[in-house]
Amino acid sequence: MPLDRRAPPTAILVAVTMTGPLALNIFVPSMPHMAQVFGTSYATIQLTLTLYLAGVAVGQLIYGPLSDKYGRRPVLLAGLLLYVVSSVVAIVAPTVELLILGRIVQAVGGCAGMVLTRAIVRDIYTRDRAASVFAYIIMAMAVAPAMAPAIGGYLDAWFGWQASFAAIAIFGAVVLAGSLRWLHETHFNRIESVNLAAMRRGYASLMRRPVYLGYALSVAFSTGAFFAFIGGAPYVVVELIHATPQDYGLYFVLVSLGYMAGSFTAGRLTMRLGVDRMIRLGIAISSLGVTGMLAGTLLMPPSLPWLFVPMAVIAMGNGVSQPSGVSGAVGVDPALAGSASGLLGFLQMALGGLLTLIIGHILADSAVPLAIMMALSTALGYAAFRLVRRARLREARAALSQASDD
Repeated sequence: MPLDRRAPPTAILVAVTMTGPLALNIFVPSMPHMAQVFGTSYATIQLTLTLYLAGVAVGQLIYGPLSDKYGRRPVLLAGLLLYVVSSVVAIVAPTVELLILGRIVQAVGGCAGMVLTRAIVRDIYTRDRAASVFAYIIMAMAVAPAMAPAIGGYLDAWFGWQASFAAIAIFGAVVLAGSLRWLHETHFNRIESVNLAAMRRGYASLMRRPVYLGYALSVAFSTGAFFAFIGGAPYVVVELIHATPQDYGLYFVLVSLGYMAGSFTAGRLTMRLGVDRMIRLGIAISSLGVTGMLAGTLLMPPSLPWLFVPMAVIAMGNGVSQPSGVSGAVGVDPALAGSASGLLGFLQMALGGLLTLIIGHILADSAVPLAIMMALSTALGYAAFRLVRRARLREARAALSQASDD
């Protein structure tokens, strides 16, 4: 049952959460074109993606504790305003350096919705119910990112690469206006301080808990497979398959549909099966997709179906497992829900940024390195989840030992 708090409209939560992911991938089909426009290398243009993820990672470490102290609403509104202003800066950037700077600031603003929506849902609902709500929000918010690469590809072809950033700025302004009107405060049990020492203590407390680490790293590595894909797939599509940015955008819809299907499944089954079973099921589905991608890249010439159909299966597995992983991590300590969400987001984006940086330098004349990196990330996600099981077994043994002593 919901706690005694006024829940903001789900539509606002969905829209706020979409700001970061929309800015992340709407311009991805334009990256090869942007390299030509700015007269630079693909690896340099890819910094607009890699450093965006770094900005999101660092920003989430800040937003979590700030929202635990000052509340979700004011912190979120400030982030949305920063998102809109920096999007305008990116539109008018005359150099690649200023564009990258605008993307970093845009990331810091956009991540406010990503981290604080998780905290808001956890403020209102219990763990299993929160996982179900997360699933439906994730499924709904996937609609815009599903269409974003396709829209970005056509905007690039019709109006140039700046059009994607103009669309982001307009969307951010609309979400900011809606949040001012309908976003209610949900956090009233405030912490006393947000100084650096208090932040370090909160994060250190979470990092010492194997259950939190297990859930958080499981989510981070499963997300890492996705970020490796969006970092390397545009190069594979344009340079190796010799398709167009519009083709990338259209086929990417398959990926988002797979994620939506997984999130819908999570929303229907989580209350029945529980968090841990849903994570295992999601990892199993993703592993099937990774196996298919490895087989396709090793045995077949590069093609759009062999790249995107297995990725859709991987995305479906992520949609099944991630809502439960997020709920498990954020629910470890309700008093630190904002900090837990922020640290989780940092781990996701830091790992994602690292993988996009690596993939930009190792891709050459084959898609095999991309498939191998995604397979390793998925396997490490399962290994991380095993930490939860081992920690729970230790807790059970300790409880039995205590009971026998009494």
